[in-house]
Amino acid sequence: MTRPTVRCAVYTRKSSDEGLEQDFNSLDAQAEACAAYIASQRHEGWRPLPGRYDDGGISGGTLDRPGLQRLLAEVDAGRVDMIVVYKIDRLTRSLADFARLVERLEAKGCSFVSVTQAFNTSSSMGRLTLNVLLSFAQFEREVTGERIRDKIAASKKKGLWMGALPPLGYDPHLDRTRRELVVNEAEAETVRRIFALYDAHGSLAAVEAEADRESLRSKSRLFASGRRQGGGRLSRGHLHRILTNPIYRGLIVHKDKTWPGTHPAIIDQATWDRVQARLQETSGRRRGGATKNAADGTAPLVGRLFDPTGDRLTPTQTTRGGVRHRYYVSNRLIANGADPTGWRLPAKRLETILARIVAERIEELAAGHRLVQKPDVALEPALQERARDLAEDTRQRGGESVAPIVRQATLSGRGTVRIDLDAAVLAHRLFANEADLAPDLLSFDAPFEVRRRGVEARILAGDRQPAPDRVLLTALRHAHRWAAAVRQGATVREVATSVGRAEGYVARLLPLALLSPRIQEAIVQGTQPVDLTLERLSRTPLPLEWERQEAMIGLRG
Repeated sequence: MTRPTVRCAVYTRKSSDEGLEQDFNSLDAQAEACAAYIASQRHEGWRPLPGRYDDGGISGGTLDRPGLQRLLAEVDAGRVDMIVVYKIDRLTRSLADFARLVERLEAKGCSFVSVTQAFNTSSSMGRLTLNVLLSFAQFEREVTGERIRDKIAASKKKGLWMGALPPLGYDPHLDRTRRELVVNEAEAETVRRIFALYDAHGSLAAVEAEADRESLRSKSRLFASGRRQGGGRLSRGHLHRILTNPIYRGLIVHKDKTWPGTHPAIIDQATWDRVQARLQETSGRRRGGATKNAADGTAPLVGRLFDPTGDRLTPTQTTRGGVRHRYYVSNRLIANGADPTGWRLPAKRLETILARIVAERIEELAAGHRLVQKPDVALEPALQERARDLAEDTRQRGGESVAPIVRQATLSGRGTVRIDLDAAVLAHRLFANEADLAPDLLSFDAPFEVRRRGVEARILAGDRQPAPDRVLLTALRHAHRWAAAVRQGATVREVATSVGRAEGYVARLLPLALLSPRIQEAIVQGTQPVDLTLERLSRTPLPLEWERQEAMIGLRG
């Protein structure tokens, strides 16, 4: 009996590109071992497919690999029956990625086998063994990441420069084995001049204008590929980052701590202290007036927010009961008065939500090794650590932290918000090359809904957490209690008198007892539509049919 042919594709991978230039490298060795294994299974009908699927210098922590994607495209087309790898961690080191791979392969009737590990995924025991091995592979990867992060922290504590692009005023040491910076005197003069200008004027706008007049420019870099970056005018944000960068005081920054660096300082302590004091004073005056309270009147996202019509959202505030409330409102509401299409959004919640969205985006791309267009295996752990720190800072500090990162946020009116991030600021915060940042990081859409609720609006973003409405809950309890009294023979007037309420109020609430069970359950659990208010329920005639009630209030099936 002739056995069916099993079409076998060989996949190889190496995390670093070290040694790949050799005539016979690690990828070749893996491919030879896989070819020999396929030959040993010829009696089972195994046949090698022409060509190879190689990924050199790419981490196994991501599935976004050219060779693997070409192979998966062949699997989807039904042209591969078996994937042969040297070791299972050549295919993936992530349990989550493995689950997705297995699901995708099984859908096309494809399995994979490891040459050095005696199992394959065509059997349940093979899949169990594979899960165990992948658990250890993922554990090894996480331990390695922790070890690298600990090494970076220990090195920075000793004042060493741990890579990335050096800031204006410094160059990396010519001896690449020495983790330290050396002063670039020409650029250092630019840095000293910037500090002197701010010390004299106390205004970023004045410094920006003077820097333009004096033709002060950002750091110019020439890469090995011949590409040139930088050398442009210094924006206000760039100037602020220079004025607040402790590296110019000879310090190395790690998270929220600084350590004495091995590099020389460009700015003396007295100048640094004066500039920081003036920056703090200006910040407090701008944000809080005489009280210097950052919560009073601050609008960190001013100039960056736009409603669905393209109108800018302008900060405004009001005081009720001695408490100041901040809002972002469509500019036309201020200029032209009432407009049903205008928005009036609570500022604090809007800032918090946007900060959370940006933080989650950074974390998501960092976890998938997609912060930069071409991940560098050697620098990836440090980049991921800085991304996690940035995401955590953004989430904790809200609008104050996210404002410099967001270039523009536009409400689409279709349940999403388009967020464009500032590439220069992100590159600075991540110690990365601005041109290398992934487009998916710099511009993306996120779930974001704005729904009317009274004269204001409610914001929904991402997964909504249940939020019971106490007013609705209380009204529902009253309606059931009063309806029970009516069923026992009491009149609406007698019920109103007994509870000390107006007869009209009791009459308006009684129909709530006739709401559909799904609506009542939603109110109790806090999953009712966000724009469902007691005012709306009590003022709107309710149909008797439960399905029509649910459709009317927007309760989805």
